Amino acid sequence: MKTKNLMILSLMISTLLLFSFAFQDKPWVVPDKYVKMTNPVKADDESLKEAKGLWTKHCTSCHGKTGKGDGTKAAQLETEMRDLSSAELQKQSDGELFYKTLEGRDEMPTFKKKIAEEDDVWLLVNFIRTLKGK
Repeated sequence: MKTKNLMILSLMISTLLLFSFAFQDKPWVVPDKYVKMTNPVKADDESLKEAKGLWTKHCTSCHGKTGKGDGTKAAQLETEMRDLSSAELQKQSDGELFYKTLEGRDEMPTFKKKIAEEDDVWLLVNFIRTLKGK
């Protein structure tokens, strides 16, 4: 009986380990062209006000008001929400954030059609920078 319980426990642990490796985040590779891009939109009071409106309309439902991933839809998603205020995310280049916002991946939608103007995507990048350390 003891051996059987030990075997079942081992099987359960092995299964959990396999699932944890299977569902690890895959790297989000950004083409060099975007990594090296610089943001052409100046972050000033007026543009950040406009950016906040875009953030509220397109991003808050999943990412939350301060980018912590605690929006009203976040709990419904299978993808773990990243903390956009984290040092890890904030160290990414503006071009990387632009690409990820524009292209999307998995449950993160593409914004190519929803936000037709590239400058508006750059505004969102500027807004994400304001989340640092919040």
